[in-house]
Amino acid sequence: MHLRAQAQDKGKRLDAYLHERLPEYSRSRLQTWIRDNRVQVDGAPGKPSTQLKGAELIAVQPAQLASLKAEAEDIPLTVLYEDPSVVAIDKPAGMVVHAGAGIHAGTVVNALLHRFSLSTVGGDLRPGIVHRLDRFTTGVLLVAKTDPAHQDLARQFQERTVEKIYLTLVQGPLAGSGRIQRPITRDPRNRARMTARLDTGRTALTEFKALESYAGFTFLEIRLGTGRTHQIRAHMAAIGHPVAGDRLYGATPSPWNRYFLHAHRLGFTSPATGERVTVISALPPDLAEWKSSLSP
Repeated sequence: MHLRAQAQDKGKRLDAYLHERLPEYSRSRLQTWIRDNRVQVDGAPGKPSTQLKGAELIAVQPAQLASLKAEAEDIPLTVLYEDPSVVAIDKPAGMVVHAGAGIHAGTVVNALLHRFSLSTVGGDLRPGIVHRLDRFTTGVLLVAKTDPAHQDLARQFQERTVEKIYLTLVQGPLAGSGRIQRPITRDPRNRARMTARLDTGRTALTEFKALESYAGFTFLEIRLGTGRTHQIRAHMAAIGHPVAGDRLYGATPSPWNRYFLHAHRLGFTSPATGERVTVISALPPDLAEWKSSLSP
């Protein structure tokens, strides 16, 4: 199909323009087509963020995608806390939180839908999801069961009243404690990663405290003041101490085929009871073994 941008479309993102003109398709599906080079702007591949100037000829080649609605799957989950409004699980390594980037099954959401009714605020792909953990990050993940709970938790995250404590192993010696306050943005040279080495981006605050020292590594407790994508990974790499095993951010590969980052503690106010709740996840066996294998 072919579309012609008009003068009033000047300045619009390509994905937003297509969503306006083709409302029968979700924005997520349209973005996937763009990334798969199925959308040409004046004969050249576009990007979701391409800004229109008006008058462009846009060619769209539709493709069939997997269902954009998450389905329940019988996948084991470890529940750390549950009340009528929320559930907190112990997320394992290697499991993505929700569908995307070519992954349509085997996610945390698929597993949750088999056991719980979740809020609808996150849409068909992300029901109940109020925050995320990276694929190989383990630990406490909080999920909303109802729409009011989702809105309440989203407010708590936005107002930064949720306590988020992580445990990580980083490369190199790092004594005492510190505070990293650098903006985070997408790395222009590698879109798969974020960077805190530029002057632009979203404000981000990470506080760290050294707990134990090892030969070539430091075991840290980290408190997040904000919740940006890859925040800990980008901030630690920016000060020359990438998370151990995090090859995307310059660390040496590990024999455990993952990086050492664990969401250890999450504190929030339960929308159901109004009481303060703290959920704790112990280091998983592989990270505990990794840590015990280090030399002092």
